Parts: sequence; C-alpha cells; structure tokens
Amino acid sequence: MFTGIIKNIGIVKQFKKKTNGYYLTVISKLQFTKKDIGTSISCSGVCLTLTKIKKYKSKNELFFYLSKHTVLTSAFKYLSSGDIINLEKSMKYGDEFAGHFVQGHVDTTIKVLSVDSSNKKSWIIFFNIPKKFKKFLIEKGSIAINGISLTIAKILNNKFKVVIIPHTLQNTNLLKLQKNNYVNVEIDLIAKTLLKK
Repeated sequence: MFTGIIKNIGIVKQFKKKTNGYYLTVISKLQFTKKDIGTSISCSGVCLTLTKIKKYKSKNELFFYLSKHTVLTSAFKYLSSGDIINLEKSMKYGDEFAGHFVQGHVDTTIKVLSVDSSNKKSWIIFFNIPKKFKKFLIEKGSIAINGISLTIAKILNNKFKVVIIPHTLQNTNLLKLQKNNYVNVEIDLIAKTLLKK
C-alpha cells in the first residue's frame, strides 16, 4: 500500500526486453538497504518488486523485473532510457498517511489532452477518461496519476482536469508532461469498492 505522496524520483538507466519479460534499472538518491530487497516500490504508480541494489556513485542503482502483462497494461510500454519515474516505498505501520490509498495496481492508461503552464503558481492539465471509468470519478475526489495522489478539479464529458501546484511539479515527473503523453492511472480504491456492480 502507498500514499501517493512522492518525495523521490529516479532516472531510467536501462529498460530491456528479454524472452521472459522486461528488466528495469533506475538510478535514484532514494536510500535502501539489503533488507529492502523483495519489498514493493511504486514506480510511477506501478507496484514493482525491488530485486537488487547496487551503489552507483553517490546514488543507488535499483533493479526491477516486469512481466509482459505489466508493460502492456501500463505506460511503461513507452518507457526509454533517461526518462524520469516517480518512486515511493511501501507504507510501514505508523507512517504518516497524507495522500490516499494507492495500491500500485494500474487500472488504465490515459492521454494528456492539454497542459496549460502559463500560470507560474500552478499548471492545469486535462486528461481523457474512458467511459467505463468515468463513473468512478468524483469532483474534489482523489485519483493517482503516475503514482501521485491528485485531486480531481473538474469532470467534463470525456475528460477531467487537475491543477498541479509548484511543489508537486518540482518533485515529480509531471513537470515533463506534454500533450499526447500517456500516464498510469489508478482509480480511487474507495470509489471502486462503493460503485462496483
């Protein structure tokens, strides 16, 4: 379980396809010990298992395995070396809960329709939303975009709006978003549970 509060990012060093799946290597300042091997890490909203750690200069080199299913059902199919991903360690008992319940289970990928960065205090981003997921969206409710806990500002016919504050922009990969990019989306767990039919 995660909170969607992102405090660390990583740079993709390598994303390689092999016969039995995909292998992802990420460079990050996020600190780990050998005890963390085998734990779950949210990588831009996708829950992955940390399989190996190596020191890389003053940072850490993190290794993950991804199944073909994970890649095909997430925005990782567009991933390449040099890309920035958001990183969050799984919650521990007693941790502050500041975002919302995020499982790291991507429901779908959606497209960026527009990015308005004219206001230096905040960006306005519109995303498309498939019809089958729209019923789970609530204005002022929560949604996880690339693993980030965000508030839905407005819902329209086939799209919704979020407003991104400078702190979130500076500490996540949303700063690099452009029109027609795809992002990982996890619908709010409570909304999915209450509205499940």
